[in-house]
This record gives sequence, C-alpha cells and structure tokens, in this order.
Amino acid sequence: MKQKIDPAKNYQETKEAIGYVPRKQATQADYDRIGFMSGLEVHQQLKTEKKLFCRCPAGVYNDHETYDAEVIRHMRPTLSELGEYDGTALMEFKTRKNIVYRIKNETTCTYEVDDTPPFPINRQALDIAIAISLLSKLNIVGEVHITRKQYLDGSIPTGFQRTAIIGVEGEIYLKDRPVRLIQLSIEEDSCREISDIGHTRVYKTDRLGMPLIETVTYPDMVNPDEVKEACDYIRFLNRSTGMVRTGMGAGRQDVNVSCRGGSRVEIKGVAHTRWIPELTHVECFRQWTLLRIREILLSRFPDPAKWNMTHKELKYQDIAYPSEPVIYAKNNGFRIGAVNLPGFGGILSHFTQPKKMFASEIEDRLKVIACIERPNMIHSEEQGSMISGDDMEHIFDMLGAKEDDAQIIFWGPDDDIKTAIETIEERCRLAFVGIPGETRKSFEDGTTIFERVLPGPDRMYPDTDSKPIPLPTEVIDELGKNLPDEVINRYKQLVAWGVPGDTHIYLFSKNLFPLLSRIANDLKIDPKFAGTFLGHTLKNLEGKLPKGKQFTYEKVYELLQFLTKKGIDLRIAAKALAEVYIHPQMDFDSVMTTIKYKKVEKEEILSKIPFLKNKFAQIRISSKPEIETEWIMGELRRIAEGNINLAELSRAIEA
Repeated sequence: MKQKIDPAKNYQETKEAIGYVPRKQATQADYDRIGFMSGLEVHQQLKTEKKLFCRCPAGVYNDHETYDAEVIRHMRPTLSELGEYDGTALMEFKTRKNIVYRIKNETTCTYEVDDTPPFPINRQALDIAIAISLLSKLNIVGEVHITRKQYLDGSIPTGFQRTAIIGVEGEIYLKDRPVRLIQLSIEEDSCREISDIGHTRVYKTDRLGMPLIETVTYPDMVNPDEVKEACDYIRFLNRSTGMVRTGMGAGRQDVNVSCRGGSRVEIKGVAHTRWIPELTHVECFRQWTLLRIREILLSRFPDPAKWNMTHKELKYQDIAYPSEPVIYAKNNGFRIGAVNLPGFGGILSHFTQPKKMFASEIEDRLKVIACIERPNMIHSEEQGSMISGDDMEHIFDMLGAKEDDAQIIFWGPDDDIKTAIETIEERCRLAFVGIPGETRKSFEDGTTIFERVLPGPDRMYPDTDSKPIPLPTEVIDELGKNLPDEVINRYKQLVAWGVPGDTHIYLFSKNLFPLLSRIANDLKIDPKFAGTFLGHTLKNLEGKLPKGKQFTYEKVYELLQFLTKKGIDLRIAAKALAEVYIHPQMDFDSVMTTIKYKKVEKEEILSKIPFLKNKFAQIRISSKPEIETEWIMGELRRIAEGNINLAELSRAIEA
C-alpha cells in the first residue's frame, strides 16, 4: 500500500523549510542568507530612420493579420567544429516546430532571410550607440568588429543576430553605490512573436533588424529593489539622449539571477521594470528550493547514475474513475502513459514558487519541449481528487512502485509521446544536479515558467560579410560633445529643488528633466511647482483624457510661458492644460475663454471681502473663523483663479 502524502501540508512544510518569506517582508539579511545575486541585460531600440544592416524603414509596424507572404522554417542542429551539438539547438529540434514568419514587403527584404549580404552598418545608429556608451562611462573600442550570435529559438530567420561591442568596463551610479557595466553592444532586433501553440510558432517581421543597444551589468545587485533601480537608471540614461525609441516593446530587459551554490538563470524579455523586484525575489528562492530538493534526492540516491525511471502505456479502461483532464485526453484521441519516479515521494508537491510546486517544472517542459498543450499531466501528489485512490493504487501496482516513489500520468498525440517521456526523465535527472541553466518567461505576479535551455558559451563567431570599422579618437571626441547630464546628477537636482519623490520616475521615463530645467531657468518658475505640475497634473491627464494628435510636451512650456507673460496666476494652469491636452491646436486666448477665465484686478477681488464678511454674519452659517474663510473663498474662487494667489487671498480674508 502506497504511503499517502498530503500535498497541501507537504507544500506548506517545504515552503517553511527553505525559509521563504514574501518580498514585502524580506530584509537584506534574507537575501544575504540565500546569496542573492543579479545582473541585467537592458535592450533599447534606437531612433533611426532605417534598420541596422539594410535600408528598410525602422519603426513601421503593421497588424499581424496584414502580411504579404509567409516563410516556414525548421530547426536542424549541426555539429560544431569540435564535434558538439548546442543544447538549445537540440531542444528546439525536439519540438519539431514549424516556424512561420509573416512578411510585409514594406518592412522586410531579402537580407533578413540571408539571401542578400548585409549593407554597411547604419552610421546613425552606430553614432547613437557610441554617445550612449560615453554617457555610461564605458571605454570605446578602437575598432568595431561585427560578429554573429546564434539565435536558435526561431526569432531570427537566419538563425543568427549580427552584433558588435561598442564600449567596455563602465559604471552607473545608484543612490547609494555604483554598479559596474560589462559592455554595451549594438545589434539587430528580433521578430515579434504572435503565437506559440503546439508545433507551430508564428512571428511578425516588422521589428526584425531594427537597431538595438544592449547594456550588460555585472551581477552587482544584492537585492530585488537594487535590480529595478539599476534597470530604471539605464533606461533613463538611454532616454535622456532623446535618441532612443519609447513605447511598448521599445525597451526590454533580461534579468539574470542566481543564489549561493546555484547557477545563472535568465528571465527573458521582462516587459515592465515594476515586475523586476517580485520576479527576482521569487526566482532566487525557487533556486534555493531546487538546491534543497537536490539534497533530499542525493540523500536517497547517493549515486544518481543508479536512479532509473520506468514507464508504461495505459489504456483508458485502466482508469475506472477518469477526471476531466483524462476525459479531455480520451476525447482528443491521445495516447496515455504513466511513469514511476523512484524516491520522488514528496518531491512533486514540494514548494518551488508561490502557487507552484516541482511538478510544475515538469508540466512546463512538456508544454515547451514535447509541445503538449496544458492540461498535459496529473500526478500522485495532485491537490484535490484529480485521480481516484483506487485508480492510483492500480497504476501503482502496474508500475511496480515502492512506498517512497511518485507517479505521473501524462497524455498527448502519438508523435509526442517519446519526447514527453524523455522530457520527464531529463527534468528529474536535472533535479539531482540542482539548478538547470535555462531561460524563463516572466509573469506579472512574479512567477516564471521554463522557456528554453541556455545556449552554449561559444555562440558568437566573426561575421565574414562585414569588415572592421575604425573609430578614430576625433570621431569619439566629437560624439562626446553636448551629452546630457548624468541621471544621478539630475536626480540630485530634483531633490535640491524639492520636487516630490513620487514624480521622479515619471519625469525620467518621459525625459522631462530638460523641459523642467527650461521652465525653471527661462521662465523663472519655481522648479518645485513646475516638477509637481509635470509629475502630478500632466501625468494624471495622460491617464484620463484623450490626447490630441498635435500635443507635445513643448505645449506645456508654451502654456506656462503664455500665463507668465500675461501675469496670470499659474494655479489656473491645470484647468488650461486639460484643454490644451485634448485640443493642442487651439490658441491660448481661446483656451482661457473656454475655461471661463476673466481678467480681474487683485484690488477688485480684495475689495469684495468686507461685503462678504458682512453677508456671512447676516446668514449666520457658523461662528467659526475657518468656516467663514472657506465660505468666502468659495464665493471668490471663480474670479480669483488665475488673478490672485489663493494662499494670499486666504490670508487677506483671515486678516
């Protein structure tokens, strides 16, 4: 009789055993305990007219339903010069994927399917990359050597990406300490994935080949908040030049995470920096958990080579009380099998991530490698009643299982069964190693799923189609002129001005610091007011009102300039900006009429106070002075806004 494991209890106990704490409760001591370490690869598209190695337009996007042709390709691994296969290539080959590229003539040419040699590198893009490298305190290379980097996931039709290192060994400055940079490279962007279902993965090619820079840090960050801060800093530094693209997909980051005793895992393509703290926190503890699982398994099997999984094909009649997933499998004509995992009792329901257990690691790989869409398996430590006790006992006996074993029942199309068995065995054997080197896909809740194995270290080689590009000192010196201030200096200036801290990220992400400086210096407007106006009022409008096509941030400067010249109190600017945001083509005099502003002299407004005080006394609303002030302010507000500082008016009423 198999010993029953309470999965919920086991999940909670194993979670406590590794000392997992939610991120908001975690301290630096928690991260030091597990040896948190993280580095970044921050990608940013450059604002150029053309792509990097051809003359197709950059930044022209189309709907994924609109395309002129499709190209279909398949992965076939080849031996390297050393007689070895790349692990990523082997994994992709196992998936038997049809890689479909949807092509629009307007944005794609024969270069991108390797039928045409590359054009000389886009010089505009190269100059931008050099300027940003200088701003990052990187040492610029003497010659640019273009190389090929293998891309085996299908996101580049040629199977490789052209890339070149521009600067090495730099530094950025966080609030408390510096973070070292390894390098900055310029490279061509990959395709945009539309879907990945079963054995078909579909890409759009409009983004393919666009110029992109990649800034790589050392793994200097020792807690999740530092990782986000460093990523934001690099993004803000890039944006401060005004030479990079912004918006959805223009900036992406890969986050590398490891714990003490572990190995690097790459969280790929994180879309939003606000996800980073939770992702890195959860991933580091996931790795810490996998190391504990390794310890448990090695205590049961000191020699992992002697561990052997067994499997049998089942008939649907072997399951007398089928659950919904099994019925689904039967209705789709799938084959069904069972595997026995010796010594894995308690492992499948072992905590790995919030709401995930070790069984999830296997389920993810069945989806990615064997291409069996979820649901694709159930197991002996399943929460709830996915399979009856009697059925589990029958399968247990069929497999000749022992008391501390675990079982998995899986299903899929006939062609995928062999791959599924290999995938389950491979992931279980990797559990004896600890932490597989892999890339993982991120989710907003901080959890991740397996995406693919990490590529081999020798994935780069010279591009024989491109000659080296010398970078004379005078060229570098010229590009180093007129660079913007460092982000850390801009941050310090905001603090000195007293601009609220909750505006800083918005001001940097929109590159509004230069505009704020002009408002403060040219218009002599209090920078604290101007920063708050941009970071609170403007930000609030962007989230609520439809933006007119002709609106630019320069309109804010022009509006404040108009109000200043007219002697109109700036506190009416919020009302006016709402109109300008929707109707940027409207002249400012018309805007003031629309918001019902009328010029009234300050003395005339103040002269009404005695009359209103007398009226307040007659109607006897209250005897409290503060109520009197509020009532009179309400009576005068319409004519006061824009004509007198409301704080000054309040003091005059109280006098």
